[in-house]
Amino acid sequence: MKIGLCGTMSVGKTTLVNALQELDYFKGYTTRTERSKELMAMGIPLNTDSTFLGQTVFMAERANELLIDNIITDRTIIDVMAFAQASKSIDWTDKEAFYTYAIRLIREYDYIFYVSPEGVEIEDNGIRETDAEYRNEIDIIIRHILSQQKHRIKNYGILEGPTEQRIEQLKFQLGL
Repeated sequence: MKIGLCGTMSVGKTTLVNALQELDYFKGYTTRTERSKELMAMGIPLNTDSTFLGQTVFMAERANELLIDNIITDRTIIDVMAFAQASKSIDWTDKEAFYTYAIRLIREYDYIFYVSPEGVEIEDNGIRETDAEYRNEIDIIIRHILSQQKHRIKNYGILEGPTEQRIEQLKFQLGL
């Protein structure tokens, strides 16, 4: 099963993936988290400085994850699409082409869970943007993509509250 968590930065997606991998049900799953640190170390610009090439690398990583049978990831192609749309350095024609190509990968996820930022403070990990307006902009774009692309999503859920509550919500929606 391919499970993707999507949501703006600093909402607890990585924390949730790390907690899920401790559960017996998910012991055989591959997890992918915190790739931004590695990509930034490679010199790939992030956040508002993100480039078309940088977002293409992020998209390729998400596509690569989708080749794994049992995976839980703290980013989805929808996140990549949102960051590309919010980039200040990608022109609108490239944003449109990127979006048109990327939407085809949405169907590859068995479950996409939107992780709500409500009640979660922005945490500075030295990589992610800490600007609340930018965080909100990404959240709005993600929710817009989710709304527009519902027909491509096999199974969709919303996760809210603290980590333990999110785990219970996810388990319920997976029928566990």
